[in-house]
Amino acid sequence: MIEGTSQPQSSPDPRGPDPRIPRMKITVVGASGLIGSKVVESLKHEGHDVVASSRSSGVDVLTGAGLTDALAGADALVDVTNSPSFETDAVMAFFTTSATNLMEAARVAGVGHYVALSIVGVDGLQDGGYFRAKVAQEKIISESGIPYSIVRATQFAEFADAITESMTVENEVRVPDALIQPIPADEVAAAVARAAAGKPLNGVVDVGGPHKITFEQMARDALARKGDGTKTVVVDPEARYYGAALGTRSLVTPN
Repeated sequence: MIEGTSQPQSSPDPRGPDPRIPRMKITVVGASGLIGSKVVESLKHEGHDVVASSRSSGVDVLTGAGLTDALAGADALVDVTNSPSFETDAVMAFFTTSATNLMEAARVAGVGHYVALSIVGVDGLQDGGYFRAKVAQEKIISESGIPYSIVRATQFAEFADAITESMTVENEVRVPDALIQPIPADEVAAAVARAAAGKPLNGVVDVGGPHKITFEQMARDALARKGDGTKTVVVDPEARYYGAALGTRSLVTPN
């Protein structure tokens, strides 16, 4: 896969769609989630014909139900689905099954561009089950024969509190000696929308937040936001991130 970098862009122009951008029919699967709903909003703002698909609209990526109708006539497919379980076997089953079903339905429908959201640095995090599953998903997409773009993002800024909580044991927050690069969900969605409206990369683009900070700083900031003065942040070289051991720059963009 071809790797590149991309800097976050601002929100869509409030003046409305750019008349120079060709209008497309784009199906967003996972449209009810945090990123999916924002991708739908961004693409509609640009004047595209958007099909917002999720289980609530009758589309099930695990059974394939509703995919044929959802992808009919689509120029591009945006896959921002996520597993309801992070348990190792369950998350692998989710991403491999969903990617396979989406790929097969996209091929039948003649979709010309498969866009998926993934994680910066995911190749180097293979001791974590969730990350192994995301690499398996990427492999299915990249080997499908359908033109594709994979947008790898750093960790969502909105999840800083949840990440901190995941590393908390009693009154200690044990964080790895590593950097993290929080990016607002709006910026992730904008990057995914740009990819969907553009030409297939047949490779990967990285997007990250404006600042690289330590996990220690992220945790201290999260505790301060909640006014929690009862917990101590401890830098622990053995601490893991959702099961994965981290190097200093495992989760940040190259630049």
